Amino acid sequence: MYRFLLTPRWLGYLAVALAAAAVMVQLGNWQLDRYHQRSAVNDRIDAAGQQTPAELTQAAGRPGPAPGQAGDAPPESATWTRVTAVGRYDSDNHVLVRSRTVNSRVGYEVLTPLVLADGSAVLVDRGWIPPDDNGLAVAPPVPPAPTGEVRVTGLLRQPEPMSGSVTRQDGTLQTRRIATPVLAAELPYPIYGGYVLLQQQDPPADPVFVAVPIRHENSWQNGGYVAQWWIFAAMTLVGFGWLARREAHHRRRPAGDGDRADATGGDAGPVDQRPTTVR
Repeated sequence: MYRFLLTPRWLGYLAVALAAAAVMVQLGNWQLDRYHQRSAVNDRIDAAGQQTPAELTQAAGRPGPAPGQAGDAPPESATWTRVTAVGRYDSDNHVLVRSRTVNSRVGYEVLTPLVLADGSAVLVDRGWIPPDDNGLAVAPPVPPAPTGEVRVTGLLRQPEPMSGSVTRQDGTLQTRRIATPVLAAELPYPIYGGYVLLQQQDPPADPVFVAVPIRHENSWQNGGYVAQWWIFAAMTLVGFGWLARREAHHRRRPAGDGDRADATGGDAGPVDQRPTTVR
């Protein structure tokens, strides 16, 4: 009954269906891997609030080997680790990060290098500030950093991919992304490859700063994609089976079923055989 499946045409259909289903299964597996990665990030974010802060040097690796250079980015497993460091802010080299949105408002995040005892530095994201009253084209005034020794506690972050260039406007560095290797070239000391998102500071931070919100990864979206691709793969195989069954049913019908209408004149209806009266 199903010998037709061994014909070249149906073998070709089967190969296409299997290949399409295999691709969809692999796409589902890729989304499943992304789901686990994002879930792990969310777990680290949630656990950070309960952690005892680690020393920056223990979690962030090493700074760059020379002034103007950045160290390697911290490993993925160290991202969102709660760290602490002691140093002095270098207010002469703070960086304005443009086009940052907090509470539906576009403003700036302020990075200030914290110079450590060994002469290296780590960029500290001190928080978000609103734009100048004259608009985004004018750099806003930056609240001064505390002088003297400062202890900061925050979350270790990986550098962002670079987009655009670093410029200096009225003596202040500006950029669109926190790309530490690029920013390092503008600074007179070696810096760490990661940066610190400030949570606590002693002395306290200026109240003008708004804490940058921590956004969890949308892992459930990837979970939905997993189900979607695997369902599509199953539908592809089920669809092939349905077509094969339909073809087998068509071949199983008696050969004369489709010819009866033609033998009787198609749809012309019954022939009137009553005798004709001749007048």
